[in-house]
Amino acid sequence: MNTVILFLNNLLQLSVEASPWLLLGLLIAGLMKAWVPTKILSRHLGQGNKAIIKAAFIGAPLPLCSCGVIPVATELRRSGASAPATSAFLVATPETGVDSVSVSYALLGPILAVYRPITAILSAIFTGMLVATSKTEKQQLTGPKAVSSCCASTTAAEMKKSPVKSSTACCSSKAVQKNTTFINKTLSGIHYSATQLIDDLVRWLLVGLLFATVVRTFVPSSFLLSYGSGLDAMLVMIALSIPMYICATASTPVAAGFIMAGISPGTALVFMMAGPATNISTLGVIRNEMGNAVLIKYLLGISISAISFGLLLDWGLKYFQIDISQQMQHSHELLPFWFGLTCTGVLAFLAIKPLRKLLI
Repeated sequence: MNTVILFLNNLLQLSVEASPWLLLGLLIAGLMKAWVPTKILSRHLGQGNKAIIKAAFIGAPLPLCSCGVIPVATELRRSGASAPATSAFLVATPETGVDSVSVSYALLGPILAVYRPITAILSAIFTGMLVATSKTEKQQLTGPKAVSSCCASTTAAEMKKSPVKSSTACCSSKAVQKNTTFINKTLSGIHYSATQLIDDLVRWLLVGLLFATVVRTFVPSSFLLSYGSGLDAMLVMIALSIPMYICATASTPVAAGFIMAGISPGTALVFMMAGPATNISTLGVIRNEMGNAVLIKYLLGISISAISFGLLLDWGLKYFQIDISQQMQHSHELLPFWFGLTCTGVLAFLAIKPLRKLLI
């Protein structure tokens, strides 16, 4: 009975710590979703190293997890983005985001909250550069079906003759969207956060919280200390992470559980980098859209960068004598318990569809 009470208490404590920051991240993510159209992104992701760097910086803050990034990256590729730029986008976008950074600060402390997005961007650039060394890649899917939009039937010449003419319902809808007020567009972004985005996150987030709670409750802190760090541990973590289907936000409490169990922060970072950026669906899309050579270099780029940054993190923490566990224990003290509990209630309400539909 005491164990059950301890388990529930730890679950509540972790939820209260993460909820305010997750709500803040969801709000920012919704606003970004409303005000940053994906079609603008495809214009900047063509050939060259600049496109790779742009793809990494554009993808990093976007509110897309490992599942949501797949159709976006596919559309970017078919709209003219190069294979290296698409690869960089596929790495940076699910590895980090405004929501995962805020939750990282709450559960892992300020150092990892800063270090994590930096490594995501650098690993995306490295992977894109590695993919760019491929001599051949699968033929890009171009042509009328791949690159045409719903307004493609109206040519430039036709537009000059009749600029008001709209040949499709989609075109007319775009004209309406241009006249959408600031408030309506902002509300649509918030609605996206409170419905579709939280639906994408909640299952794995709950799994992650439960895992972290189990570790905090049942696993002694010394259990994994003997083999929780070093190159061998990171290689094992890479092998475990590649087939997983988890987003950056949900991977954060799992990583916190790993660290609490005795795994080094660098090894946990390997999980947070490789887990969201690789899963069976993503790998299948890369193979179909860009070929086997790109797929191999994509996996190689993620693995090398994740292990390198993991080793660098462990070395830096040891050299500067920084205790990440202590930061994890005190990072949530900025906000009062009642506020975190309220945020937990709001998240629970939004996550339960029958209740949510009563108001939204």
